[in-house]
Amino acid sequence: MTSARAARPPSYRGNISMERVTLRIPKQQIEEVEQMVETGQFPNRSEAIRSAVREMLNEQGESRDSGKKETTKRSWARV
Repeated sequence: MTSARAARPPSYRGNISMERVTLRIPKQQIEEVEQMVETGQFPNRSEAIRSAVREMLNEQGESRDSGKKETTKRSWARV
């Protein structure tokens, strides 16, 4: 029997070099991240934040590839 649990993003243990980054995040946002971990969307807070960074970089790359010039503030730039 298969589980209905959502597929987890890749984990980066092992062969990828990682940098430790210290950042400050509003309490409400980190509580939302912790909720995603508790519900199994991500294995831990670090992976949830890495996923958000990847999504932001992918979005930026797609805009650059399509030749768009972004003149408005990005939604991810808000606190």
